[in-house]
Amino acid sequence: MDGRDVREVTQEDLRERIGFIPQRGILFTGTIESNLRFGDENASDEELQAAARISQATGFIAEMDGGMDAPVSQGGTNVSGGQKQRLAIARALVKKPPIYIFDDALSALDFKTDAALRQALKKETGKSTMIIVTQRVSTIKNAEQIVVLDEGEMVGKGTHEELMRSCETYREMVSSQLTGEELSR
Repeated sequence: MDGRDVREVTQEDLRERIGFIPQRGILFTGTIESNLRFGDENASDEELQAAARISQATGFIAEMDGGMDAPVSQGGTNVSGGQKQRLAIARALVKKPPIYIFDDALSALDFKTDAALRQALKKETGKSTMIIVTQRVSTIKNAEQIVVLDEGEMVGKGTHEELMRSCETYREMVSSQLTGEELSR
């Protein structure tokens, strides 16, 4: 990390530099705003709004009674899985870490929202490292580097184009998930 062996970095420093977004976003009792501020309690209202916009959460936040002041129940049981994921992503964006880890964190999003979110992330977090764990090929098709795992073993590494030529497991995943039209984009 930044030229240093991660084994030599303190656990606290490592955690400070990572924005981790799990598959099942965790929300706390409070408000939308207090959940986002967990990423950075000193974030400005503009930074909160920007994070909500990038994470594709502004629409449903605006529809909630109270907007950013809308209540969130323990565990976020009063929001959908996709909304929970987008709020967890927004919280990580508020933190502004140099490294983001998305652990299947886009799985509850429809394809259109997933694509819009990835496009906004790319534009707004260009200098950050993003690690995306997913089973959805369309989510990682344009990544700089893709690592293909099969039963815990690495079976391929490269760009989409390289893997299409060299990795049968990847080709099988692609053919089972993407149509000809999606492949040409």
